[in-house]
Amino acid sequence: MSEVDDLVARIAAQLQKSGNTSSASTSAGTSTGSEKELGPADYPLYQKHPEKIKTPTGKNVDEITLENVVNGKVDSKDMRITPATLKLQGEIAANAGRPSIQRNFQRASELTSVPDDVVLDLYNSLRPFRSTKQELLDTAKELREKYNAPICAHWFEEAAENYEVNKKLKGDN
Repeated sequence: MSEVDDLVARIAAQLQKSGNTSSASTSAGTSTGSEKELGPADYPLYQKHPEKIKTPTGKNVDEITLENVVNGKVDSKDMRITPATLKLQGEIAANAGRPSIQRNFQRASELTSVPDDVVLDLYNSLRPFRSTKQELLDTAKELREKYNAPICAHWFEEAAENYEVNKKLKGDN
């Protein structure tokens, strides 16, 4: 029951902070396309375009209410962000002249399909002296083939090359 209690407390705090008693705002998901490109005027997305945001289970953002949490109509899966929402956030960033932030959102959108425990392992494997070059390349292959995450895979391939040049691979210390 503690997970539900924590969720209810967070939603209640967000409702109090926003002054909105009908629904909690969240960036949990979105539809797959947009009719026009989004830019800085569209930020924050959940306030300017709540209709574009969907949860991973397809709920509208206005369905994320304290009442629906308490009644079990909204669960923890509904509180996760979707790849489509991250891509829209990236579109806003790119059109605001922030391409590096867009790339971060693209990587994040790929990681939504990767289990949480694997994501933690990925971050640990990128720490200096934690992985061999082959382990990093194997991780890149797994990201590309198992999780359809080519951007993240390329990141690991770059890390393998850079760690080799900079003597940051396992065994170099």
